[in-house]
Amino acid sequence: MNEYQIAKWMQRGNCAHEPPSRFFPSDGVGVEVARRICATCPVKEPCLEYALEHRIEHGVWGGCSERERRRILRRRRLAALEAQEELARQPG
Repeated sequence: MNEYQIAKWMQRGNCAHEPPSRFFPSDGVGVEVARRICATCPVKEPCLEYALEHRIEHGVWGGCSERERRRILRRRRLAALEAQEELARQPG
């Protein structure tokens, strides 16, 4: 995804009409506020994928907190390892 495409989906996000600080909360209540904004966002999925791909460590992206994004990445790594192991077990 090039810079133009990134800027395009970011402009369509619900967050474009909110102060950036709303998505970098210091407590759980702030995370919930950000999640509610993200819940109806038309670009929620590309936003989350962008944060995962770029390993963004802070803030709420695509409706997910830092901790949730770490869990998603961990699950994806484990699934990829399991798939590789499955392929290695197949005769061929």
